[in-house]
Amino acid sequence: MYRDHTKTVKIGDRVIGGGNPILIQSMTNTRTEDVEGTVAQILALENAGCEIIRCAVPTLEAALALGKIKEQIHIPLVADIHFDYKLAIAAMANGADKIRINPGNIGSQDRIKAVVDAAKERDIPIRVGVNSGSLEKELVEKYHGVTAEGLVESALDKVRIIEDMGYDNLVISIKSSDVMMCAKAHELIAEKTDHPLHVGITEAGTLFSGNIKSAVGLGIILYQGIGDTIRVSLTGDPLEEIKSAKRILKTLGIRKGGIEVVSCPTCGRTQIDLIGLANKVETMVQDIPLDIKVAVMGCVVNGPGEAKEADIGIAGGKGVGLLIKKGEIVKKVPEDQLLAVLREELEKW
Repeated sequence: MYRDHTKTVKIGDRVIGGGNPILIQSMTNTRTEDVEGTVAQILALENAGCEIIRCAVPTLEAALALGKIKEQIHIPLVADIHFDYKLAIAAMANGADKIRINPGNIGSQDRIKAVVDAAKERDIPIRVGVNSGSLEKELVEKYHGVTAEGLVESALDKVRIIEDMGYDNLVISIKSSDVMMCAKAHELIAEKTDHPLHVGITEAGTLFSGNIKSAVGLGIILYQGIGDTIRVSLTGDPLEEIKSAKRILKTLGIRKGGIEVVSCPTCGRTQIDLIGLANKVETMVQDIPLDIKVAVMGCVVNGPGEAKEADIGIAGGKGVGLLIKKGEIVKKVPEDQLLAVLREELEKW
């Protein structure tokens, strides 16, 4: 597998590449200059399972805030830099564990070298990020449009610039909002480099469309053994990105842990608010550290049989609910007690 043979890169106290576990990332949407608000969001993300966090650094004030933020969080902090090379240097001086740049928008070779020298001095990894939305004009012309081949050439050109300056502590990201182009680009670049890859579908969209695009794109890429760290990009609360990333990794069998909730799609036999119940169960189990499958069924007739593959399940009927274990009914309870009984059983598990 590709990810078994990528170089290892240390980001703070975490390591990616070389077959290490795929780490989940997110990005704050607070103003980085607002230390208190940013720290509060990062702590909530940590609690949800975020393992690396990125903050935008658009100003010197934001770069200086990184040091204060770092003192109060427990996961590596990545500084996201656009255009101003001085901000990249300031971010590293203030404790950034990694920086994300596109050498193409940093400026002259001298400016890129100043950033690379500062990273080399502190042994801080650089994530070289290339986005389909900012592909160089000459590559768009060469490939007659924005293509996977153009993205790969652009990324490897940027990597070569930094490698030629004597530094190879790098992570590569090539992102596009076009899912199939993004998947193809990752297939191509995985054959050409052993630098670890940060994988995601950029500008994926709202919670609904963004989740579908990210699940499809990340699913295709990760299933091929490509990718060392991931971010699900959603227009919404970053906490949703972590939930989605964890579910994608669990669905692919890459990561264990966490309760998986399965539920039937409802039909004319359903006599309870199954949609509401399933959502309540999914929210309730977030904080229970078990690696099991929980079924939520809407029919006391077929529910037990359909829940056979789950470790534990509940099924509701007209005013009555069943507690089921491996397809066997173990308890009958009033419908309004189903949720509490399930929680009690899980806490005893």
